[in-house]
Amino acid sequence: MKDNYLTVTALTRYVKRKIDTDPHLRQVWLRGEISNFKHHSRGHMYMTIKDDNARIQAVMFSSNNSKLVFRPENGMSVLIRGEVSVYEANGQYQLYIREMEPDGIGALYQAFEQLKEKLQTEGLFDAGQKKEIPVYPNHVGVITSPTGAAVRDIVTTIERRSPSVSITVLPVSVQGPQAAGSIVKKIQYANAFPNEYDVLIVGRGGGSIEELWSFNEEAVARAIYTSEIPVISAVGHETDTTIADFVSDLRAPTPTGAAELAVPSQKEQLDKVSYLKQRLTQYMRSGIQMHQNRLESLSQTYALKYPKQLLAQKEQELDNMLDTLNKSLKRKMEQKRISYTHLKQRLDTQHPEQEIKIASEKNNTLLSDLNKSMKQRLTKSESDLQASINKLTLVNPLAIMARGYGISYDQDGKVVKSVNDVSEGAPMDVQLQDGYVQTKVQKIEEADQSGGREEL
Repeated sequence: MKDNYLTVTALTRYVKRKIDTDPHLRQVWLRGEISNFKHHSRGHMYMTIKDDNARIQAVMFSSNNSKLVFRPENGMSVLIRGEVSVYEANGQYQLYIREMEPDGIGALYQAFEQLKEKLQTEGLFDAGQKKEIPVYPNHVGVITSPTGAAVRDIVTTIERRSPSVSITVLPVSVQGPQAAGSIVKKIQYANAFPNEYDVLIVGRGGGSIEELWSFNEEAVARAIYTSEIPVISAVGHETDTTIADFVSDLRAPTPTGAAELAVPSQKEQLDKVSYLKQRLTQYMRSGIQMHQNRLESLSQTYALKYPKQLLAQKEQELDNMLDTLNKSLKRKMEQKRISYTHLKQRLDTQHPEQEIKIASEKNNTLLSDLNKSMKQRLTKSESDLQASINKLTLVNPLAIMARGYGISYDQDGKVVKSVNDVSEGAPMDVQLQDGYVQTKVQKIEEADQSGGREEL
């Protein structure tokens, strides 16, 4: 009988060739939204392009994406030119992107960014608000779907790392319109027993932005923020980021990573204890050996071997030291005595009585000098006064009158200084040395330039 069965490789290759030769699929223009975006370390970009009803896997190799002038992100609406082919390794048809440009932002992604900005402004992401994750928890609460792979990964990892830690799965719906409310209720339920749970793991496995959307709901974010129990978020894969990741006390890249962060590894702890025990043992042995060596060394010293001889030597050294001390004490006392004598001599020299005597003698000398100076000054002053009196006497009108002169006054009592100050027949008083003479002007004569008399 002829074998008509094909291998999977042959069938896949046949389908690939059919698609590759279809001219309608060699040049495809597509509008869609990016989801599950991943930028590989080798430079290639992997993503899902979707609309409301369908999705297609896509890849853009580094040779093409190096020309991009923007950075593709989840939720971004884009315009694409590419071709459709089959990836033979898993028989999946996919889009090979040649060119891509942005066409706005998807509605979900826009809502994500708006809520993120709002909560960040309110301070829900602040590092100072984060609670510390206990190092050695006794009871871990796991809030996730009871049927997904995430819960199995978390439970398996915790049991493997710390078998003594209690695990309680608090089942919730992680996808769909009821998911957010279900998650909020379980977080609140756990906080009703704050002494029961040491840490909560909240999350699910990977998926598209729509599938992970319940962890982008504001109600879930606020429930995590207000939780008194520390919360570790474990949503999706390492490249997936949700609002729950920002607001939680610690973000894990995967559910398995959350379990590893929640509990310490018992094996690692035992290995650490064993290592520390080994180091302590080595340290103690080394210390004991060092002290034994020192004891042996001390036991060989002269003091322990010949204690009587050492004691006799020390007795002699003590006598010598006492002699030295006595000599030093005597020398010190002599120095103090000489110093005292010197100070007494200085004190006697500068005794207050001596100082008073010297000051009194100096005062008497100054007083004598002052009296002498005052007498000289008085004599000079008297002489100067007599000279001034003599000068004043020379110009004194009374003295002039004594020589026969007089002072004439008119009838108004004014001094007559000129012939023009009086008239003939006018009364006039003349003051002499010893009194006044009343007279009358008989005649007036004016002196000429030569001093002679001239009748007026």
